[in-house]
Amino acid sequence: MSEQSEQRFGEFVAVRKDERGHVAELVLDRPKAMNAVSSEMARSIGAACAALAADPAVRVTVVTSSNDRAFCVGADLKERNSFSDAELVRQRPVARAAYTGVLELPMPTVAAVHGFALGGGYELALACDVIVADASTVVGLPEVSVGVIPGGGGTQLLPRRVGAARAAELVFTARRVEAAEARELGLVDLVERDAKVAAMELAARIAVNSPVGLRAAKKAMRLGQGLDLRAGLEVEDAAWRSVAFSGDRAEGVAAFNEKRKPEWPGE
Repeated sequence: MSEQSEQRFGEFVAVRKDERGHVAELVLDRPKAMNAVSSEMARSIGAACAALAADPAVRVTVVTSSNDRAFCVGADLKERNSFSDAELVRQRPVARAAYTGVLELPMPTVAAVHGFALGGGYELALACDVIVADASTVVGLPEVSVGVIPGGGGTQLLPRRVGAARAAELVFTARRVEAAEARELGLVDLVERDAKVAAMELAARIAVNSPVGLRAAKKAMRLGQGLDLRAGLEVEDAAWRSVAFSGDRAEGVAAFNEKRKPEWPGE
C-alpha cells in the first residue's frame, strides 16, 4: 500500500491509508514492549477504531504490527502488577473498548500476524474477519496460566472459530501453537511467506467491491452467527433490503451491463 497519509493516536497507534482512502492500516506501534497493551495503548486503539468506523471511505482495515518479533503479546502485565483492585476495576472498560473497537468495525478486517500473538494480542486478531499469518507466527490464549481468563473476547470468539471442544483444550492448557498447526486447527486462515504483504494484497482485492455491499455482508454474517437457519435467513433478507435500492447496487448493475469497472458512490 502506498502510504499517502498517517494519523497518530497517541504514542503507540497509527492509522495509515492508501491514496484513495479505501484501505486503512491500523498499526500497533509499541515495538519496545512487543506491543503489550497498556492502558494508554488500549485507549489509542479504541480511538483509532472509532475514527475508522466513522470514515465511509474506508472499505477494508488491516491490523499490523511495527515489531519484527511480535504482532502483540497481550496485556501489559508489568502495568497490571502495579494496579490496586480499584485501579484494575477502573481499567477494565478501557481495555474492553480496545477489543470491541476492532470487533465492531463495520468494514471487513484482516489481521496480519507475524511472530507472537498471545493473550490479548491473539484476541485482537480473533476480532478480525480474516487472520493472515506467516511461518514465524505463534498464537495462544495463556491467561489461565497467570490466574485470569481471556477477557478480550477469546472465550467467545475462539469457540465460534474452531468449535467448543477444541477451544476448551487450547484455553485450559494455555498452550502456544505454531503457524502450521494453527492453520490446521483453524486458529489462523492463511499462512503466507510475508503476512503483511499477503494481507494488504487481500485487502486490495476486497476493496474493489461495493463498500455498501461489503458492510452489509459483514453485518449479516456477524448478526446471523448462532441463530437457527430460519432466523439467519431473516437477518440476511434485512441486509439484502438495505442494499437492494442503494446507489452502489444501481452502479454495480450498470457497470456490469456496460462492461466497465464500477465507480461506487458508497451509498
